[in-house]
Amino acid sequence: MSRFPVLGPVMFFGRWRRLGLCLLLSLLLPGATGHKGAAKPGEESEQPGAGGAWPAFQGLKERLSAAGALSARYWALFRCQVWPEDCEEDEEAAAEPLGWNLPLLGQQYLNILTRWYCSFQDCCDSGDCRISNNFTGLEWDLSVRLHGQHVARELVLRTVRGYLETPRPDQALALSFHGWSGTGKNFVARMLAENLYRDGLRSDCVKVFITMFHFPHPKYVDLYKEQLTGDIRELQQRCRQTLLIFDEAEKLHLGLLEVLGPYLERRDPQGHQAEPPRTIFLFLRLPHTAGPEEKTRGKASTLVHSNLGGNIINEVVLNLLKAGQSREDITMEHLEPHFQAEILESRDSGFGRSRLVKESLIDFFIPFLPLEYRHVRLCARDAFLSQELLYTEEVLDEIAQMMVYIPKEEQLFSSQGCKSISQRINYFLP
Repeated sequence: MSRFPVLGPVMFFGRWRRLGLCLLLSLLLPGATGHKGAAKPGEESEQPGAGGAWPAFQGLKERLSAAGALSARYWALFRCQVWPEDCEEDEEAAAEPLGWNLPLLGQQYLNILTRWYCSFQDCCDSGDCRISNNFTGLEWDLSVRLHGQHVARELVLRTVRGYLETPRPDQALALSFHGWSGTGKNFVARMLAENLYRDGLRSDCVKVFITMFHFPHPKYVDLYKEQLTGDIRELQQRCRQTLLIFDEAEKLHLGLLEVLGPYLERRDPQGHQAEPPRTIFLFLRLPHTAGPEEKTRGKASTLVHSNLGGNIINEVVLNLLKAGQSREDITMEHLEPHFQAEILESRDSGFGRSRLVKESLIDFFIPFLPLEYRHVRLCARDAFLSQELLYTEEVLDEIAQMMVYIPKEEQLFSSQGCKSISQRINYFLP
């Protein structure tokens, strides 16, 4: 339903056209160069007794005329951006100069107006017009809001941006997030949705699957296969760019993982449509408690909370820090060989045994490092700021000290990352 039930289309555009005219007049103030009829310094009025008023009036009249023509041009361009199928622009009129060309600032006004309108009103029948791909915003979010994850930040930004800017990608992009609970896996997934789509996770082009919610019973796996296939097909038909998020992915039934295989395979460049759909698959891991066999693996005995690939990440980071390496100098080369080998050798997860891993259909396994005390403090600060609450450095320390840190001897890593921080600040509210 329209957000403007009272104003009809004519009244709506009439009012905004007048507003656009007022904005344009601000660009055409007296004294601007390039307008006919403006008196030059030292020139006298041709109208006797006018005292210089007539040239000024004549210049204002011409500027008003130019502004009116330019305002009409603005709205023609705006209409073509919002409803391209209804655009019947006269090419000769479009090529005819208006006395001065459409300035860069004016084009910016046009883009701002279009984005503003599309923020509350669908611009087309599909969800495509709601795709924003705000890479500047994504980079800012990953740099400012995500703490302690320099490896994941760089990989996510580079791979997603590179994929979406590729003219004709021949396959989907599949990213697998690994790490402890509270380190930012779901947080980054939400950042991607918010910056790639105007409606974020509520976008018609985004679909989130939670394994134990959407596919809880193994005996219904055949039914789940049909539902999953239908959901993906419908999503790709609706949007030229889609995002599918699989939370608790290591609990997915092997049969469901096999269904995803064809969507991740490389497509034949011949014979498919002019603009193939772009699809990003995100696989997120939910931590589980390590079994007895995991608890007896040397230093791993103090790193109890684990997930597929997460435990080995923590071990590698711990060993590097003990060896004197700076956390910020840890690279993908330090981590990738170790936790990819653990995933391939996994036998208790359908994910590790699926063709997605065996046939290298996952493009990148992205590690999320365990968070330290300083990162927890930053998460607490962000929680206060997000609720517009005042805080002190002492309060941030108190909140960070409430968390449990492991291993027992070093107490370097928060066992829950930044999870539950937003709830803990309630203890310090007046």
